[in-house]
Amino acid sequence: MKKVVDLFAGCGGLSLGFQNTGFEIVGAYELWDKAATTYEVNFSHPVYREDLSDVTGAIRRIRSLNPDIIIGGPPCQDFSHAGKRVENKRAALTEAFAKIVTTILPRWFVMENVDRAQKSASYAAARTILKNTGYGLTEVVLNAGLCGVPQRRKRFFCFGALSAEDNFLVDYIDSNTSKEEMTMRDYFGQSLDFEYYYRHPRNYSRRAIYSIDEPSATIRGVNRPVPQGYPGHHLDAKELDGTIRALTTLERALIQTFPPNFKWYGNKTDVELMIGNAVPVKLAEFVANALAHHIQNDKTVMYYLQSDITMQRDSASLVSESFREWLRDSYTMSERTQRDTLSRLRRADAICTIPSVPEAYYIFSLEQSEDYKALTPSVRSQLKRAVSLYSDYRRAENSVNG
Repeated sequence: MKKVVDLFAGCGGLSLGFQNTGFEIVGAYELWDKAATTYEVNFSHPVYREDLSDVTGAIRRIRSLNPDIIIGGPPCQDFSHAGKRVENKRAALTEAFAKIVTTILPRWFVMENVDRAQKSASYAAARTILKNTGYGLTEVVLNAGLCGVPQRRKRFFCFGALSAEDNFLVDYIDSNTSKEEMTMRDYFGQSLDFEYYYRHPRNYSRRAIYSIDEPSATIRGVNRPVPQGYPGHHLDAKELDGTIRALTTLERALIQTFPPNFKWYGNKTDVELMIGNAVPVKLAEFVANALAHHIQNDKTVMYYLQSDITMQRDSASLVSESFREWLRDSYTMSERTQRDTLSRLRRADAICTIPSVPEAYYIFSLEQSEDYKALTPSVRSQLKRAVSLYSDYRRAENSVNG
């Protein structure tokens, strides 16, 4: 069972989807007290009320949880269609997410946001950080209505896997999304006591009355009653009459596919905002199932689990006679060059203090060290060359030994 940490967890929609799919959530982070309390009363694992813009402080605790996967949705108000579409310091939390991931180095991550966040400057910066660390990315906008949710809601997801090819999940997603959107009647059957309902538009140039024989419009963080004097719209599913009302708070939570027994904490305004900001649980389950499929079928994962081609961080292995023989036979190295190579490996080993990991992750962690950064470019290149040679040697030995 893979261990997951959820950052910017809100009330827990993404966590619940991953938990329902069989992942083990070992911790969550949420600074807003009302959402964190709601999370606490619905899950057994801890939630930490910490400001993740303090990347260094956050990393210390997250690292202690030893996650295989980091998931999360950095606050998206600055990218939202409802907002002013101006990025500010809150958008920098997207970069904070990337910095946390690339320091902790989980094997996988999932980042979620509104669809237009993919085109933001903050995401572009985060993407560069992730790619430079060696993560392969699958970047997709998913319509929740095609993923088991009775709602037309588009969200951007970035899946990351160390050493994977980009678009590693595209085929699975294309094959498993529905061809038609789920309607409210499809999801709720005969349990609803209404046929039409009101959803307040951003302005009256948009429709406001919907039928249960179509997907719900996107559930937002506000829920207003039918105003007096609503002018109507030519695309409304029905003319306004006395039977049409706004959805209740519980109905909105159910459309977000939270279970009926999910507990909510806070006043009505707080709860409506939590519901509107949440990842629909069924969409989270779709995402979690996609990642689980990749994990179960990823040959790279199996290779690293089954092989020992890692930087073992063992000085005895670095000075083994067989490695020196391999350097001599494979590269016609003189004894002096062999000694220099071993010396550089020891120096790298003294700088990099992470556990045994594959070569690419070892080199990345080496590059993050202030001691390494202080070296001249020539010396840095020599250290990385020595690490790469040792990795090649281990790979060759592994191949010979079967």
